[in-house]
Amino acid sequence: MDCIFCGLIREGTAGWVARGPVACAFTPLNPLTPGHTLVVPTLHYADIFETPPEVLYGVTALVQRVAAATRTALNASGVNILSAGGPGSEQSVPHLHFHVVPRWVGDGISTWPSGRSAHHVTGDPGARLADALASGAA
Repeated sequence: MDCIFCGLIREGTAGWVARGPVACAFTPLNPLTPGHTLVVPTLHYADIFETPPEVLYGVTALVQRVAAATRTALNASGVNILSAGGPGSEQSVPHLHFHVVPRWVGDGISTWPSGRSAHHVTGDPGARLADALASGAA
């Protein structure tokens, strides 16, 4: 059975931040903060336990680039990175994914990760991150 992330990748319907042969990044439907991005392997791997090391390297390298882009494109002062693996972790989609969540001092999130940020960014944060990644600024 196909997962929701595989469908987005196949159909190309996500809010893309980056797309590559090993890893891709897109904005979630309900972001916690402006610029909240999901980074996933392009091929389906259920979790970190199933993902080959060379794929995990490519995914985490993109996580690092997206995190850097939050600083240059969105002036984030920090970042939370979260991944859940397996049913006991409350993993919401059985496709390995990392949440890259930009943070700002005083952004109003007092309880991580259940809060929502009060921080605002002008324009489309996902597009700004995509531009930063494409230009090599991150």
